[in-house]
Amino acid sequence: MQFQLKTVPQNAQVPSSSFKLKTAATALALILASAWLFPIDQANAQSNRAKEKKQAEATRVELQQKLKALKKDISKTESAKEKASDALEESEQAISEANRSIRDLQVEQQQANERLDQLVAEQVRLTTQVEHQKKQLSNFLRRQYMHGDSDRIKLLLSGDNPNRINRDLHYMSYVSQTQAKLITALRVSLDEIEKNKLAAQETKNELDEIAEEERSHKKSLEKEKKRHAALVGELASKLHAQKKEAASLEKDEQRLSNLVIRLNKLMEEQARAEQLRRAQLEKQRQEKLAQDKALRDKNQQAGQVKSGTKTDGKPNRESEEPKGSMVEHVPQSGMFDGQQFSQLRGQLRLPVKGELVAKFGTRRGDGPSWKGLFIKAAEGAEIKAVAAGKVVFAEWLRGFGNMIILDHGGQYLSLYSNTQAVLKHVGDVVKAGDTIANTGNSGGSEETGLYFELRYKGQVFDPMSWVRK
Repeated sequence: MQFQLKTVPQNAQVPSSSFKLKTAATALALILASAWLFPIDQANAQSNRAKEKKQAEATRVELQQKLKALKKDISKTESAKEKASDALEESEQAISEANRSIRDLQVEQQQANERLDQLVAEQVRLTTQVEHQKKQLSNFLRRQYMHGDSDRIKLLLSGDNPNRINRDLHYMSYVSQTQAKLITALRVSLDEIEKNKLAAQETKNELDEIAEEERSHKKSLEKEKKRHAALVGELASKLHAQKKEAASLEKDEQRLSNLVIRLNKLMEEQARAEQLRRAQLEKQRQEKLAQDKALRDKNQQAGQVKSGTKTDGKPNRESEEPKGSMVEHVPQSGMFDGQQFSQLRGQLRLPVKGELVAKFGTRRGDGPSWKGLFIKAAEGAEIKAVAAGKVVFAEWLRGFGNMIILDHGGQYLSLYSNTQAVLKHVGDVVKAGDTIANTGNSGGSEETGLYFELRYKGQVFDPMSWVRK
């Protein structure tokens, strides 16, 4: 809506003072009304944007909480999987021991069977020998029976030639000795056969009993192994599903973050446009008031010199806001006091002394590029805050270990990870040069030192572009 102000002709009749005041007041009221009515649609749109932003923020917070809880569950599942894997490892080791024992027993059984075969062969030999000895003894007794006249008493009383009697007696002595030896050998052979039978049977029974126990133990271990393997498989599937859900949630959260950023930019642009429009309307209102006052003064005080302060209507000019090496210098206590972080470009110092082994944007082996710097340092070295800020995060994070994050205002963040110990708490206010942590290799880092990032509005940028050369 536009208003055109008509000039009064010189020969026209000048209205009365009260009428002119009413006319001016009416015009001023119309201008003010237009100033308030004009932005209604835009204000409604801005209100809708604010509602969308608020709703998106609430949804993002909910997603972050859910993602945090899910990551906690993932950590628990991974811990349970590790325990189940350890139990499975113990079962597999026990089964390996059982298999080794069974194999040793099989070797012993084989050796025992060989000894048993030898004993059986020896028993056959002894049995044959006994049979032969029995046969010899039987033949000897039969001859003795058939030649009863060879009895010693009869021989002595026979009255034969003494030489012959002596020879026969000597012969009969040999026969008696032979008979005694045969009987003794037979008894020894029979005893050995009995001993061999008992030894062979005892050995066989003992080995069979041990082998049965080992087989039973192995069967029990096999069942335990299957149970642990099933648990590991179940936990692995659960972990895979949780990580998949976490990845989906992270994508959702990222989309919401992007939406909030866009809404912030849009609202900032609308706010600037609204501020500029209001400034223009205010300027028009002031000019109209000045014109009305000049007209009233001219009509009421004709011939008098108009007094007042002359202004050129030009706005005041606002001051423009100024826009594998060794790390040897770190922030000193109290540096940059009173300065905003956005003004520190080219003045920062890296947070710890050491060797700069990885720079922003360089390849990380076969993986992604480095998003920050890695400074290799001795374990326990002091890590300094690069600028004043407030601790917004101070705990362990998977992949980063013990980590601390400082908020420097203006949406600037600094991140310090893989530390041995975090020395500050969330909510603590620190100054540049304050010790906030010690270097370490937490989070699975292969080297001891510090991983350092700088972020603006959530996006990483090269810290070296802000470091003093």
